[in-house]
Amino acid sequence: MSTAPPRPAVGAVVLTMNDRPAEEPRALASLLAQDGIDLDVVVVGNGVTPAHAPEDVRTVHLPENVGIPEGRNVGAAHVKGDLLFFFDNDAVLPARDVLARLAADLEDDPSLAYVQPRIADPDTGITLRRWVPRLRAADAERPGTVTVMAEGVVMVRRSAFDLAGQWPGAFYLFHEGLDLAWRLWQHGYTGLYRPEIVVHHPATHPARHAQFYRLTARNRVWLARRNLPALLIPANLATWAALTVWRVRGRDAWQATLAGLTEGLRTHPGTRSPISWRTVARLTRAGRPPIF
Repeated sequence: MSTAPPRPAVGAVVLTMNDRPAEEPRALASLLAQDGIDLDVVVVGNGVTPAHAPEDVRTVHLPENVGIPEGRNVGAAHVKGDLLFFFDNDAVLPARDVLARLAADLEDDPSLAYVQPRIADPDTGITLRRWVPRLRAADAERPGTVTVMAEGVVMVRRSAFDLAGQWPGAFYLFHEGLDLAWRLWQHGYTGLYRPEIVVHHPATHPARHAQFYRLTARNRVWLARRNLPALLIPANLATWAALTVWRVRGRDAWQATLAGLTEGLRTHPGTRSPISWRTVARLTRAGRPPIF
């Protein structure tokens, strides 16, 4: 008598600040309704005691807001599973097999470290360019190997996540996905974009966060200083500066950006562990040289 193969074990991490009383219950309901996997869920309260989780879902209370990447690191330590799913609390899984399909990709290909579905606004169906994990983002429905990720809806192999050093907790917010992706590639892994698997998320702009411009600038400098060979750091930051000149408007935004740039240059970005030139070549062949 044959036995069924074991189901993928997925640990799901959701962060909360108790500021989405309508969205968070919908997000958790769609997560708990997933079929075909063994699911373990934790809700991490970043500076709050989680107030919107069902009674049968485990919660963790952090006395202060440690930021999104470190909050997710804490959550990962509190869930079981060979695979980790990081899930924004205002997203919704519209089908019951989303996690099973993502898990199947990771189980079928041991060289994969992470798989990202296509994120789409539930009302308009629009996928924002920043959600498409490649440079040529006009066609959001083109699948393939990718070298970055959208951090809020992504499944990661736990062994690779731990090997790469987890999320960069000091970043607090912004660019943590690029930092993790580069380090996963450094360890020989790749990433996959599966646009036929759709997750719903409202199309909000990251500049709604009060610290957007400062943290974006600071973390972009930290990202380069932590991860790139010394010869590539000026090229990477020059590219970022050119794009910033094109994109940033308004005196307040510019002051915050310059403050972040200064902070990034003057403060320590954490352990420096530059990727190898071999990894630079792999990233370039995959379509995104690490100067962008």
